[in-house]
Amino acid sequence: MTRAILVVYRPAAGRYAAQFRSVVAAATGLGVRVVVLLPAGQPAAEAAGLPCYQADLDDREAVRSAVREIVAGYPVERIFPLFEGDVLTAAFCRRDHDIPGLDPEQALTFRDKNVMHRRATELGVAVARSCRPDTRGAVEEFAAETGWPVVIKPYAGWACGDTYRVDSAEELARIWPLFADSRHDYRVEEYVRGVEYHVDSLLRDGETVFEQLSRYTYSILEFRDEPGGTISRKHHLTSAERHVLAANATLLRGFGMRTGVAHVEFFLRDDGEVLFGEAAARAGGGSIVPAIAAGRGINLAGEWCRLELDPGHLPAATLGPEIGTEYLCSDRFGRITAITSADELRALDSVLDADVWKSVGDVLAPPTASNDVLGWYVCEGRDFDEVRARFKAIRDTFEVRTEPVEGTPCG
Repeated sequence: MTRAILVVYRPAAGRYAAQFRSVVAAATGLGVRVVVLLPAGQPAAEAAGLPCYQADLDDREAVRSAVREIVAGYPVERIFPLFEGDVLTAAFCRRDHDIPGLDPEQALTFRDKNVMHRRATELGVAVARSCRPDTRGAVEEFAAETGWPVVIKPYAGWACGDTYRVDSAEELARIWPLFADSRHDYRVEEYVRGVEYHVDSLLRDGETVFEQLSRYTYSILEFRDEPGGTISRKHHLTSAERHVLAANATLLRGFGMRTGVAHVEFFLRDDGEVLFGEAAARAGGGSIVPAIAAGRGINLAGEWCRLELDPGHLPAATLGPEIGTEYLCSDRFGRITAITSADELRALDSVLDADVWKSVGDVLAPPTASNDVLGWYVCEGRDFDEVRARFKAIRDTFEVRTEPVEGTPCG
């Protein structure tokens, strides 16, 4: 093979295995060699038979050094980071070796919430009010202007990790020591009340060639209290939902994406105003990719690969009914003694796909991030309300039994 790509892959994040396999299949089908960069000490069964290198993926300079070695031996023409935390480092590697794709300036717009919100404002897309948490007093003054609650989050975080909803000055005083020493890594935003959406898109040469609007069935910040679900909105869109799609296209062009995949989140306020939330230059996390695969017939990561390598490619997506996906959660903590299997879930009416990441013997503790769950399932229905009703029936079927483990809360 005279062409090659580099895939940055973290096998410990098992939900990316299907994306990885899809990229490998797409590249191989086009006669392009796949080279894999893995975390140090983490071999991947999915990468068997492929040229593999290892580096500390959380050390940018170590990754750049490994990529220098890789490009010296292979004609790498594209780099595919599958995980959010590798997007910016991959951009530096592209610039080092003049490889097409997002450069660091563009990648920062998809990684740094301070940058992306400023750029969205410049593009005429509304954003939530925000401030820097320089002092407790600054946060209290901001809350006096916007009203409690406020949201304190890392400016480069993901999956609601280290994110706090703060409902009062008293709660701020309690939470402040948890992030005060690293406050310059955080930002404060007003809490937006309304419906949350996400748009998953594929672009080629700056034009959108696939997009799917979906609506969350819960508030992402309430992941500890509610199961995380999202349902596609393909049919009978409202004017506000069409506005979300238009804002998404404006942002992606303005953020500098030419060819790639993106996951962008929006809020629709109760008064009808559309606000930009945040954007990522990667396929959607959790079970969004398998939901789109089940409902539209394409794998976002594989299509991204084909779009990069084949100038004539267009995704052959189907439309079909509305599709929903929901995380599998449990309020029972401790060691698992019994759990419903993925096969048992797939046997249920309307369930198209499912995966269960936990098994008997694993220990469950309270979640610390929105993707800290037990698995997922995908189902279909005529419309949003029917899919949401089926969520409850499937959720009621899923069962987890546990026994106490010392040091683990009981559910």
